[in-house]
Amino acid sequence: MAHEIQRGQSIRSEKAVLVRVILPDHEDIGEPLEELEGLAKTAGVKVEGGMTQRRDRPDPATYMGSGKVEELKRLVQEHDADVVLFDNNLNPGQSRNLEKALKVKVLDRTELILDIFASNARTYESRLAVELAQMEYSLPRLKRLWTHLSRIKMGVGMRGPGEKQLETDRRLVEKRIFELREELHGIEQRKERQVAARRDHMTVSLVGYTNAGKSTLMNALTDADVLAADKLFATLDTRTRRWHLPSWGPVLLSDTVGFIRDLPHSLIASFKATLEEARQADLLLHIADASNPAAMEQIAAVYSVLEEIGIQAKDTLLVLNKTDRPLAAERAASLMVRYPNAVPISARSRDGFDKLAIGVSDALSRAFADLEVETHVANGKLLAYLAEHGEILSQRYQEDRVTVHCRIPQRFIGRIHGQGTAVRTRDGQPIERPVSEYRRATTATTATTLDMLVEANEQASESASRTEDETASGTESETASGTESESATESGGLQPAD
Repeated sequence: MAHEIQRGQSIRSEKAVLVRVILPDHEDIGEPLEELEGLAKTAGVKVEGGMTQRRDRPDPATYMGSGKVEELKRLVQEHDADVVLFDNNLNPGQSRNLEKALKVKVLDRTELILDIFASNARTYESRLAVELAQMEYSLPRLKRLWTHLSRIKMGVGMRGPGEKQLETDRRLVEKRIFELREELHGIEQRKERQVAARRDHMTVSLVGYTNAGKSTLMNALTDADVLAADKLFATLDTRTRRWHLPSWGPVLLSDTVGFIRDLPHSLIASFKATLEEARQADLLLHIADASNPAAMEQIAAVYSVLEEIGIQAKDTLLVLNKTDRPLAAERAASLMVRYPNAVPISARSRDGFDKLAIGVSDALSRAFADLEVETHVANGKLLAYLAEHGEILSQRYQEDRVTVHCRIPQRFIGRIHGQGTAVRTRDGQPIERPVSEYRRATTATTATTLDMLVEANEQASESASRTEDETASGTESETASGTESESATESGGLQPAD
């Protein structure tokens, strides 16, 4: 009887052999199987042994050479292993050929990460995201799930039950993928509205390689009681807490899912809603593990993921964590040669927190403008707006006029201008540019809210114009009416404070 391989179940409590094929474009820093072993232990697997092979290119059939496959087979038999874990991404054919040769289950790096995410997902949103990533990963691999039916053959022109079942499963998976995408899209929209509603507060988001100490730092700064464990992907859900920043005031601090080298693209797309906090943050704190010999490569991997989700231009402060560990101080000093503005800290012992607070305050200050706003003393709406969104430093009154010295986020400046109001810098230079010009002159980081408001207004105008064109009867009077309506729509966006 042919050997049957049971798939689709968790690998927890199974015995595993680790494998990594090292290619020329992959740097070999430290122990080549160290990260894979950490992933395996996080998944609850007992590691029995491992092997590596250096190749110029993967073997098309089995990824590693035929001689190494035989050596791996003996290693599996020697340890009576249940599963072989590859630190590489295999195509469906390579996985199928390896399982046929080894007579055990073979999981690649992506499948192992997905198994960990499935085990650690706690919220409804994260479970949906993991299910979507798993479905997208399994779709091209459905064929190997039905090899036990391939022995039942029928005549020419007739399909066996395995093929019929494969087609049925493919349709079911595609339907489920569509449903998950629709549901996650709705969650993304709600998340965008929730995050945008916090724009009255400065927001800081923690990002970094998995197990770099983000959750420990979050707990130390905010008493958030977020799960902090010495394992990969301990936290998958975003948590936002108030952080009282010394010499600054309260800001919102968010912890996000950790990144990792070669993070599956489908997983990044699935967790778009979870990463919305990082997308709209005023500042990113990039937490790196200074005690890890591969810290430089981990930092590069995080920047690669940030680029993939479109926030690589965000203002970022690098924080070198775990400096209390052996050799970490020396490694941190070496990293600071490359990143001189980085801040070394220890989240566990709280060393370096004063420098971190200063660094965050300085970074947030770059998004602020020091202004003088002169207006009528009866313009309570504008004065309340300045007090709500900025910091009032002083006020000078002269007859019926008041001059307010304030520090305010640059993204709010465009809404200050109004009739009878003068806005100027501290050296007396007037700021009279319209919102559109100001938006082009500022960075993407400090103009996010204005961009959203203005672009939404423009899209609403275009939508109204198209609707009128489609419903117009063609008469000149109706056309004129449509033009007046369109003009009114275009002028109804951001209104200056009176």
